Amino acid sequence: MEVDPKYDHYDYPTTAPVAKPGHPGHLTDAQQAQVHQLRMMLETEGYTKRLDTLTLLRFLRARKFDVNLSKKMFVDCEKWRKAILYAGQPLKIDGQTIDLDEEIGQWDKDGSFKRKVSKYYPQYYHKTDKDGRPVYIEQLGKIDLAAMKTEGIEYEHMLTNLAVEYEKMADPRLPACSRKAGQLLETSCTIMDFNGVGFANARQVFGYIQEASGMSQNYYPERLGRMYLINTSWLFTGVWRMVRPLLDPVTVEKIHVLGGNYQKELLSQIPAENLPKEFGGTCECEGGCAFSNQGPWCEAEFSRPAWWEKKEGGDTIENKPTEVVTGEGATTTAGAADATEGAEATAPAPAAA
Repeated sequence: MEVDPKYDHYDYPTTAPVAKPGHPGHLTDAQQAQVHQLRMMLETEGYTKRLDTLTLLRFLRARKFDVNLSKKMFVDCEKWRKAILYAGQPLKIDGQTIDLDEEIGQWDKDGSFKRKVSKYYPQYYHKTDKDGRPVYIEQLGKIDLAAMKTEGIEYEHMLTNLAVEYEKMADPRLPACSRKAGQLLETSCTIMDFNGVGFANARQVFGYIQEASGMSQNYYPERLGRMYLINTSWLFTGVWRMVRPLLDPVTVEKIHVLGGNYQKELLSQIPAENLPKEFGGTCECEGGCAFSNQGPWCEAEFSRPAWWEKKEGGDTIENKPTEVVTGEGATTTAGAADATEGAEATAPAPAAA
Protein backbone atom coordinates (compact mmCIF):
# COMPACT_ATOMS: atom_id res chain seq x y z
CA MET A 1 0.00 0.00 0.00
CA GLU A 2 1.31 3.42 -0.92
CA VAL A 3 1.49 5.74 2.05
CA ASP A 4 1.64 9.50 2.28
CA PRO A 5 4.24 10.72 4.82
CA LYS A 6 2.26 13.92 5.28
CA TYR A 7 -0.75 12.13 6.76
CA ASP A 8 0.07 8.45 7.30
CA HIS A 9 1.71 8.26 10.74
CA TYR A 10 0.83 4.73 11.78
CA ASP A 11 2.67 2.76 14.44
CA TYR A 12 0.68 -0.45 13.94
CA PRO A 13 0.21 -2.94 11.05
CA THR A 14 -1.50 -1.54 7.97
CA THR A 15 -2.26 -4.63 5.88
CA ALA A 16 -5.74 -6.15 6.17
CA PRO A 17 -5.69 -9.83 7.19
CA VAL A 18 -8.01 -10.88 4.34
CA ALA A 19 -7.04 -10.06 0.78
CA LYS A 20 -10.20 -8.31 -0.35
CA PRO A 21 -10.05 -5.69 -3.14
CA GLY A 22 -10.22 -2.18 -1.74
CA HIS A 23 -8.80 -3.13 1.64
CA PRO A 24 -5.42 -1.87 2.90
CA GLY A 25 -2.52 -3.76 1.36
CA HIS A 26 -4.72 -5.22 -1.38
CA LEU A 27 -5.45 -2.25 -3.64
CA THR A 28 -5.53 -2.23 -7.41
CA ASP A 29 -3.67 0.53 -9.23
CA ALA A 30 -7.01 2.17 -9.99
CA GLN A 31 -8.05 2.12 -6.33
CA GLN A 32 -4.72 3.58 -5.24
CA ALA A 33 -5.22 6.37 -7.77
CA GLN A 34 -8.71 7.01 -6.37
CA VAL A 35 -7.21 7.46 -2.89
CA HIS A 36 -4.88 10.15 -4.27
CA GLN A 37 -7.72 11.76 -6.19
CA LEU A 38 -9.99 11.95 -3.16
CA ARG A 39 -7.23 13.36 -0.98
CA MET A 40 -6.34 16.07 -3.53
CA MET A 41 -10.01 17.05 -3.93
CA LEU A 42 -10.35 17.44 -0.16
CA GLU A 43 -7.08 19.33 0.17
CA THR A 44 -8.24 21.71 -2.56
CA GLU A 45 -11.29 22.53 -0.42
CA GLY A 46 -9.10 23.22 2.60
CA TYR A 47 -9.44 19.97 4.57
CA THR A 48 -6.36 18.94 6.53
CA LYS A 49 -7.64 16.48 9.13
CA ARG A 50 -8.29 12.75 8.72
CA LEU A 51 -6.79 12.58 5.24
CA ASP A 52 -4.72 9.49 6.03
CA THR A 53 -4.97 6.55 3.65
CA LEU A 54 -6.81 4.14 5.95
CA THR A 55 -9.55 6.68 6.68
CA LEU A 56 -10.01 7.64 3.03
CA LEU A 57 -10.20 3.98 2.06
CA ARG A 58 -13.08 3.41 4.49
CA PHE A 59 -15.07 6.21 2.90
CA LEU A 60 -14.23 4.95 -0.58
CA ARG A 61 -15.30 1.38 0.25
CA ALA A 62 -18.54 2.67 1.77
CA ARG A 63 -19.36 4.34 -1.55
CA LYS A 64 -18.08 1.57 -3.84
CA PHE A 65 -15.05 3.70 -4.80
CA ASP A 66 -17.15 6.42 -6.35
CA VAL A 67 -14.83 9.34 -5.58
CA ASN A 68 -17.48 12.06 -5.77
CA LEU A 69 -19.88 10.21 -3.46
CA SER A 70 -17.00 9.41 -1.10
CA LYS A 71 -16.03 13.07 -1.02
CA LYS A 72 -19.59 14.09 -0.18
CA MET A 73 -19.74 11.54 2.63
CA PHE A 74 -16.42 12.75 4.04
CA VAL A 75 -17.42 16.42 3.87
CA ASP A 76 -20.79 15.70 5.51
CA CYS A 77 -18.96 13.85 8.26
CA GLU A 78 -16.57 16.74 8.89
CA LYS A 79 -19.49 19.16 9.12
CA TRP A 80 -21.23 16.82 11.57
CA ARG A 81 -18.10 16.59 13.73
CA LYS A 82 -18.21 20.37 14.14
CA ALA A 83 -21.83 20.23 15.32
CA ILE A 84 -23.30 16.83 16.11
CA LEU A 85 -26.87 16.55 14.87
CA TYR A 86 -29.96 15.19 16.60
CA ALA A 87 -33.19 14.93 14.61
CA GLY A 88 -31.52 16.98 11.88
CA GLN A 89 -30.66 19.89 14.21
CA PRO A 90 -27.38 20.73 15.99
CA LEU A 91 -27.32 18.88 19.29
CA LYS A 92 -26.81 21.14 22.31
CA ILE A 93 -25.78 20.41 25.89
CA ASP A 94 -26.13 23.30 28.34
CA GLY A 95 -26.88 25.53 25.37
CA GLN A 96 -23.63 24.68 23.58
CA THR A 97 -23.23 22.77 20.32
CA ILE A 98 -20.81 19.86 20.44
CA ASP A 99 -17.52 20.00 18.52
CA LEU A 100 -16.49 16.35 18.62
CA ASP A 101 -12.74 16.92 18.25
CA GLU A 102 -12.80 19.18 21.28
CA GLU A 103 -15.16 16.99 23.30
CA ILE A 104 -13.43 13.59 23.08
CA GLY A 105 -10.70 14.25 25.62
CA GLN A 106 -13.02 16.07 28.02
CA TRP A 107 -16.03 13.77 28.04
CA ASP A 108 -16.67 11.83 31.26
CA LYS A 109 -13.08 12.07 32.49
CA ASP A 110 -14.04 10.86 35.96
CA GLY A 111 -16.27 8.01 34.76
CA SER A 112 -19.35 9.31 36.60
CA PHE A 113 -21.49 9.41 33.45
CA LYS A 114 -20.76 5.77 32.64
CA ARG A 115 -21.58 4.69 36.19
CA LYS A 116 -24.95 6.46 36.09
CA VAL A 117 -25.90 5.27 32.60
CA SER A 118 -24.93 1.66 33.25
CA LYS A 119 -27.80 1.32 35.72
CA TYR A 120 -30.31 1.98 32.94
CA TYR A 121 -28.43 1.04 29.77
CA PRO A 122 -25.29 -1.14 30.07
CA GLN A 123 -22.98 -0.59 27.09
CA TYR A 124 -19.29 -1.37 27.15
CA TYR A 125 -16.18 -2.71 25.42
CA HIS A 126 -14.81 -5.91 26.89
CA LYS A 127 -11.71 -7.78 25.68
CA THR A 128 -11.47 -9.23 22.14
CA ASP A 129 -12.90 -11.91 19.86
CA LYS A 130 -10.89 -14.71 18.23
CA ASP A 131 -9.85 -12.39 15.41
CA GLY A 132 -8.46 -9.90 17.92
CA ARG A 133 -11.21 -7.30 17.44
CA PRO A 134 -12.69 -5.38 20.39
CA VAL A 135 -15.98 -6.82 21.64
CA TYR A 136 -18.73 -4.26 22.22
CA ILE A 137 -21.84 -5.16 24.25
CA GLU A 138 -25.18 -3.35 24.60
CA GLN A 139 -28.08 -4.55 26.76
CA LEU A 140 -31.00 -2.88 25.04
CA GLY A 141 -33.71 -4.42 27.20
CA LYS A 142 -32.51 -2.41 30.17
CA ILE A 143 -32.91 0.97 28.48
CA ASP A 144 -35.00 3.27 30.64
CA LEU A 145 -34.87 6.77 29.17
CA ALA A 146 -37.39 8.11 31.70
CA ALA A 147 -35.25 6.99 34.64
CA MET A 148 -32.12 8.43 33.03
CA LYS A 149 -33.89 11.73 32.64
CA THR A 150 -34.47 11.89 36.39
CA GLU A 151 -30.69 11.63 36.78
CA GLY A 152 -30.15 14.52 34.38
CA ILE A 153 -29.21 12.29 31.45
CA GLU A 154 -30.89 13.49 28.27
CA TYR A 155 -30.97 12.01 24.77
CA GLU A 156 -28.31 14.53 23.80
CA HIS A 157 -25.91 13.14 26.41
CA MET A 158 -26.49 9.60 25.14
CA LEU A 159 -25.73 10.47 21.53
CA THR A 160 -22.64 12.46 22.47
CA ASN A 161 -21.45 9.55 24.55
CA LEU A 162 -22.03 7.22 21.62
CA ALA A 163 -19.96 9.42 19.30
CA VAL A 164 -17.12 9.62 21.83
CA GLU A 165 -17.14 5.83 22.21
CA TYR A 166 -16.91 5.41 18.44
CA GLU A 167 -13.89 7.70 18.50
CA LYS A 168 -12.25 5.76 21.31
CA MET A 169 -12.84 2.51 19.47
CA ALA A 170 -10.96 3.93 16.50
CA ASP A 171 -8.17 5.21 18.74
CA PRO A 172 -6.83 3.83 21.06
CA ARG A 173 -8.72 0.51 20.94
CA LEU A 174 -8.27 -0.64 17.33
CA PRO A 175 -4.58 0.34 17.03
CA ALA A 176 -3.82 -1.54 20.27
CA CYS A 177 -5.72 -4.59 19.01
CA SER A 178 -3.82 -4.39 15.71
CA ARG A 179 -0.48 -4.32 17.50
CA LYS A 180 -1.38 -7.35 19.59
CA ALA A 181 -2.81 -9.30 16.63
CA GLY A 182 0.09 -8.37 14.34
CA GLN A 183 -2.33 -7.37 11.58
CA LEU A 184 -4.59 -4.45 10.78
CA LEU A 185 -7.96 -4.55 12.55
CA GLU A 186 -10.49 -1.88 11.60
CA THR A 187 -13.75 -3.34 12.89
CA SER A 188 -15.48 -4.48 16.07
CA CYS A 189 -17.49 -7.51 17.16
CA THR A 190 -20.82 -6.34 18.59
CA ILE A 191 -23.35 -8.11 20.81
CA MET A 192 -26.80 -6.51 21.03
CA ASP A 193 -28.83 -8.13 23.80
CA PHE A 194 -32.62 -7.73 23.36
CA ASN A 195 -33.51 -9.54 26.57
CA GLY A 196 -36.28 -7.48 28.18
CA VAL A 197 -37.32 -5.65 25.01
CA GLY A 198 -41.11 -5.93 24.68
CA PHE A 199 -44.12 -3.93 23.56
CA ALA A 200 -43.86 -1.64 26.59
CA ASN A 201 -40.40 -0.32 25.82
CA ALA A 202 -39.96 -1.16 22.14
CA ARG A 203 -40.64 2.39 20.98
CA GLN A 204 -37.91 4.04 23.06
CA VAL A 205 -35.46 1.21 22.33
CA PHE A 206 -35.91 1.30 18.57
CA GLY A 207 -36.03 5.09 18.49
CA TYR A 208 -32.58 5.20 20.02
CA ILE A 209 -31.33 2.40 17.77
CA GLN A 210 -32.49 4.38 14.73
CA GLU A 211 -30.49 7.44 15.79
CA ALA A 212 -27.45 5.31 16.67
CA SER A 213 -27.60 3.40 13.38
CA GLY A 214 -27.79 6.63 11.43
CA MET A 215 -24.68 7.92 13.17
CA SER A 216 -22.84 4.70 12.49
CA GLN A 217 -23.75 4.43 8.81
CA ASN A 218 -23.26 8.08 7.92
CA TYR A 219 -20.19 9.03 9.92
CA TYR A 220 -18.32 5.84 10.87
CA PRO A 221 -18.25 3.72 7.71
CA GLU A 222 -16.72 0.26 7.53
CA ARG A 223 -16.40 -0.24 11.29
CA LEU A 224 -18.71 -3.23 11.80
CA GLY A 225 -17.04 -6.62 11.61
CA ARG A 226 -19.70 -8.89 13.13
CA MET A 227 -22.94 -8.18 14.96
CA TYR A 228 -24.84 -10.70 17.03
CA LEU A 229 -28.46 -9.90 17.93
CA ILE A 230 -29.34 -12.18 20.84
CA ASN A 231 -32.54 -12.82 22.77
CA THR A 232 -34.59 -11.39 19.93
CA SER A 233 -38.35 -11.97 19.97
CA TRP A 234 -40.31 -13.85 17.32
CA LEU A 235 -41.68 -10.49 16.15
CA PHE A 236 -38.22 -9.04 15.58
CA THR A 237 -37.09 -12.21 13.82
CA GLY A 238 -40.09 -12.01 11.51
CA VAL A 239 -39.43 -8.37 10.64
CA TRP A 240 -35.75 -9.16 10.02
CA ARG A 241 -36.68 -11.86 7.51
CA MET A 242 -38.72 -9.28 5.58
CA VAL A 243 -36.15 -6.46 5.54
CA ARG A 244 -33.07 -8.62 5.05
CA PRO A 245 -33.46 -8.92 1.23
CA LEU A 246 -33.59 -5.11 1.00
CA LEU A 247 -30.23 -4.55 2.67
CA ASP A 248 -26.73 -4.48 1.21
CA PRO A 249 -25.54 -8.12 1.08
CA VAL A 250 -22.19 -7.07 2.56
CA THR A 251 -23.99 -5.69 5.63
CA VAL A 252 -26.35 -8.66 5.90
CA GLU A 253 -23.40 -11.06 5.96
CA LYS A 254 -22.13 -9.38 9.13
CA ILE A 255 -25.40 -9.55 11.10
CA HIS A 256 -26.47 -12.72 12.91
CA VAL A 257 -29.95 -12.88 14.49
CA LEU A 258 -29.74 -15.65 17.08
CA GLY A 259 -32.78 -15.49 19.34
CA GLY A 260 -32.35 -17.27 22.67
CA ASN A 261 -30.06 -20.10 21.53
CA TYR A 262 -26.98 -18.01 20.95
CA GLN A 263 -24.26 -19.31 23.26
CA LYS A 264 -22.69 -21.81 20.86
CA GLU A 265 -22.36 -19.31 18.04
CA LEU A 266 -21.02 -16.57 20.32
CA LEU A 267 -18.40 -18.95 21.69
CA SER A 268 -17.37 -19.91 18.16
CA GLN A 269 -16.27 -16.28 17.69
CA ILE A 270 -15.38 -15.13 21.22
CA PRO A 271 -13.12 -17.08 23.61
CA ALA A 272 -15.02 -18.23 26.71
CA GLU A 273 -12.55 -16.42 28.97
CA ASN A 274 -13.32 -13.16 27.12
CA LEU A 275 -17.11 -13.48 27.14
CA PRO A 276 -19.00 -12.37 30.26
CA LYS A 277 -20.57 -15.26 32.15
CA GLU A 278 -24.11 -13.92 31.70
CA PHE A 279 -23.75 -14.51 27.94
CA GLY A 280 -22.39 -18.04 28.23
CA GLY A 281 -18.70 -17.33 28.78
CA THR A 282 -16.55 -17.73 31.88
CA CYS A 283 -15.37 -14.16 32.47
CA GLU A 284 -16.25 -12.61 35.82
CA CYS A 285 -14.23 -9.40 36.09
CA GLU A 286 -13.76 -7.99 39.55
CA GLY A 287 -16.25 -5.15 39.90
CA GLY A 288 -18.19 -6.38 36.86
CA CYS A 289 -17.27 -6.84 33.21
CA ALA A 290 -19.20 -3.70 32.28
CA PHE A 291 -16.73 -1.56 34.22
CA SER A 292 -13.45 -3.42 33.69
CA ASN A 293 -12.57 -1.95 30.26
CA GLN A 294 -10.18 -4.87 29.81
CA GLY A 295 -8.46 -5.28 26.46
CA PRO A 296 -5.17 -4.62 24.62
CA TRP A 297 -5.86 -0.88 24.88
CA CYS A 298 -5.12 -1.16 28.61
CA GLU A 299 -2.04 -3.36 28.24
CA ALA A 300 1.25 -1.44 28.42
CA GLU A 301 2.86 -3.48 25.65
CA PHE A 302 0.23 -2.51 23.10
CA SER A 303 -1.36 0.75 24.26
CA ARG A 304 -0.25 4.18 23.01
CA PRO A 305 -1.67 7.66 23.61
CA ALA A 306 -4.61 8.35 21.31
CA TRP A 307 -4.42 11.27 18.89
CA TRP A 308 -6.88 13.24 21.02
CA GLU A 309 -4.66 12.80 24.09
CA LYS A 310 -1.79 14.60 22.38
CA LYS A 311 -1.74 18.32 23.05
CA GLU A 312 -1.90 20.70 20.15
CA GLY A 313 1.05 22.80 19.17
CA GLY A 314 3.10 22.66 16.03
CA ASP A 315 0.72 20.14 14.53
CA THR A 316 -0.91 22.38 11.94
CA ILE A 317 -0.58 20.86 8.49
CA GLU A 318 0.21 23.18 5.66
CA ASN A 319 -1.68 22.47 2.47
CA LYS A 320 0.90 21.70 -0.17
CA PRO A 321 1.42 18.82 -2.62
CA THR A 322 1.84 15.49 -0.88
CA GLU A 323 4.54 12.92 -1.35
CA VAL A 324 3.89 9.24 -1.72
CA VAL A 325 5.97 6.42 -0.27
CA THR A 326 5.40 2.79 -1.16
CA GLY A 327 5.64 -0.11 1.23
CA GLU A 328 4.58 -1.34 4.66
CA GLY A 329 7.91 -0.45 6.25
CA ALA A 330 7.49 3.21 5.36
CA THR A 331 4.10 3.14 7.05
CA THR A 332 5.40 2.27 10.48
CA THR A 333 8.58 4.34 10.42
CA ALA A 334 6.73 7.47 9.41
CA GLY A 335 4.62 7.25 12.53
CA ALA A 336 7.57 6.60 14.85
CA ALA A 337 9.48 9.60 13.61
CA ASP A 338 6.51 11.94 13.84
CA ALA A 339 4.69 10.85 16.97
CA THR A 340 3.08 14.21 17.52
CA GLU A 341 3.28 15.94 14.14
CA GLY A 342 -0.12 16.18 12.50
CA ALA A 343 -1.80 14.46 15.40
CA GLU A 344 -5.23 15.69 14.42
CA ALA A 345 -4.71 14.94 10.75
CA THR A 346 -3.90 11.32 11.48
CA ALA A 347 -6.96 10.75 13.61
CA PRO A 348 -8.89 7.75 12.34
CA ALA A 349 -12.52 8.58 11.91
CA PRO A 350 -14.14 5.71 13.82
CA ALA A 351 -17.87 2.14 13.47
CA ALA A 352 -20.30 1.13 10.78
CA ALA A 353 -21.24 -1.58 8.41
